[in-house]
Amino acid sequence: MNSMEEHDVGISCYISNLPGFRGVLKQRYSDFIVHEVDSDGKVIELSSLEAIAEESKVSESESKSVQENKTDKSETAVTSYVSQIESFKSLAGDSDASRLEEFINQINAGGKDSVPPIILSPDSDKSHRTAVHIFFRENFKFLVTDTVDGPDDSSKCIRVRLNSGGSNNTGKNSRKRKERDNKPFDSRGSDNWADKAGKFLRFHLYKENKDTQEALGVLGHMLGIKSRSFGFAGTKDKRAVTTQRVTVYKQQASKLASLNEKLFGIKVGDFCYVNEGLCLGQLLGNRFTTTLRGVVADSVDTIKAAADSLGQHGFINYFGLQRFGSGSVATHFIGAALLRGEWKRAVDLILDPRDGEKYVIAKARKYYKDTNDVAGTLKQLPHFLVAENAVLKSLKQFPGNYLQALKSIPRTLRMMYVHSYQSYLWNNAASTRVQKYGTEQVVLGDLVYCKENSSEKVPGIAGPECDDDCVDSYDTNNEDEVSGDIHEKINSYVKAVNAEDLNSKCYTIDDVILPMPGSRSIYPTNDIVKVYNDLTNKDGISLTESVHNAKEFSITNVTGSYRKVFQKPIDFEWELLTYTDSNKPLVETDLDKIGKSKPINVNPVSPPNEQKEKVVDCISQLESSDDGPKVETDHDEIAGKEVTLPHDESVRDSSSQDFQTALKLSFTLPSSSYATMAIRELLKTSTSVAYQKTLNQ
Repeated sequence: MNSMEEHDVGISCYISNLPGFRGVLKQRYSDFIVHEVDSDGKVIELSSLEAIAEESKVSESESKSVQENKTDKSETAVTSYVSQIESFKSLAGDSDASRLEEFINQINAGGKDSVPPIILSPDSDKSHRTAVHIFFRENFKFLVTDTVDGPDDSSKCIRVRLNSGGSNNTGKNSRKRKERDNKPFDSRGSDNWADKAGKFLRFHLYKENKDTQEALGVLGHMLGIKSRSFGFAGTKDKRAVTTQRVTVYKQQASKLASLNEKLFGIKVGDFCYVNEGLCLGQLLGNRFTTTLRGVVADSVDTIKAAADSLGQHGFINYFGLQRFGSGSVATHFIGAALLRGEWKRAVDLILDPRDGEKYVIAKARKYYKDTNDVAGTLKQLPHFLVAENAVLKSLKQFPGNYLQALKSIPRTLRMMYVHSYQSYLWNNAASTRVQKYGTEQVVLGDLVYCKENSSEKVPGIAGPECDDDCVDSYDTNNEDEVSGDIHEKINSYVKAVNAEDLNSKCYTIDDVILPMPGSRSIYPTNDIVKVYNDLTNKDGISLTESVHNAKEFSITNVTGSYRKVFQKPIDFEWELLTYTDSNKPLVETDLDKIGKSKPINVNPVSPPNEQKEKVVDCISQLESSDDGPKVETDHDEIAGKEVTLPHDESVRDSSSQDFQTALKLSFTLPSSSYATMAIRELLKTSTSVAYQKTLNQ
């Protein structure tokens, strides 16, 4: 299969008829800077790497008191077990009792940190070993036991060691629910936490050329916690420099701040303690600062006209190509197979070979297609291919059960396929709306949010809570999980424009919305509804009936949502720059700004011998390369120059000293909108992988 093009997923129109121009998108990942915009409209930036001075944790006196209390209890615990040792003698014999008594004496002598475990006599009787485990659990709470292999195949031994969690059995999983006042056990953070303190540490995560899940995985590994312990509002681009807010449960700011010297391509800072963790969707959008290099246009006026038009009229709010996957097998094909109930077909599409992948992945996919050997393919397939590994592991356990294999994929990831098909329908409907009715006025039958309810915020759910290039991460917008009551409320806000509305002119083109198909969706009452019906009929899918019993893979169960057809960039700014060295960044990052005020130790993202960056696919995460060590921007070099645009020239090699032109764009978009679609409107060129590669040849 060939690489996916925009027209394959319904992207075909522009708002303006102005000519475009040439510009290279994401020639370097530092050309694409993203700052999260929080729910209050604040742009999130990294401004400090220091831990906060007053950490919300137990005070020094409280900590000392707790520690002394633990020590006192520990001393009491290990010195008053004479009667228990006598009882143990009758259970395990003199030899093991003597060994245990000596072990406790060593602990009493202050050797807690250095006393090695003891191994009791070999025991082939499982019921007796169980009795010994229970005896220790009830009588020696400062000790823990487990079973290890004995000297021969038929025997086992019990190992006894000091409980690192404390003498009162306060280890990680020792306390039962009833002993915790029926509160669920939470092992994500410190026990030494003041009741009055905010239980979540909030910080700003700055990352370069890494997706959000990857960065949090690194932090979790270094902190010894799972990545799901972190809360965040939305995933951010991989091939970019991004800053966003993150929360983590009961972790000290000083501990995270100390990681900065060890982190590569990641920094954390701007710490504070809060009472609630972040959840997906808790953001207004993202602030983009994008630099298009190698700009070639007829004149500056061409660029000015295109930029002014984008700022005034916006762009068609398409779902970008990233929504449909980075390979030649588009995710909406898989979604269509799921909606038809073709489980094996969907599995084959997930596992089939596809263009442009690394050799090791391509080899594993081809091996499976040729041999159908599940176990053999699992040995070859890289672990980071989450969906593929989940499917194969399930097929290994339940051969031939393809529905079960699909359900083994993490929910947010498997629902991405259905959402992708919804997006495919929406894009085609949007293109038809523009082709048939234009971009200037509302027409009879268009859908809008009711003006009489405009004072209330409509809780619409429009798309993924991420910005561009996040499709390889889980699509975190669970549209199907939103309660029916909310969607009934949304639908009560939606109406089809009638003749009275047209006469009153109370609605403008900016108000027009289109549905993401679902069981409760309202459709336009004009010709646009035919797009939904014609495409689904062609694909063998019904918008009103389910052909199978797997509810999560049925449009009649997915509740749907609405999305604005036209989107204007917010606080839109643009600026022309000149440069001579393609390997130098043109815009300061948050880390650059911190470095100006206070020198910091910045670890490079890649080794020095990889400073020469290869120009790569700006969308595929698998093929993206590192950007090399950070180089301080020579702002004097790009400031104050008269801009002269090259004509019909390709981007020169970085060794050339001829001036080249770049266009710097800054704008904010809602979290459901794609920056690449805004840039597409500006340049009038495709955002496909294949086209972007031609610009760098």
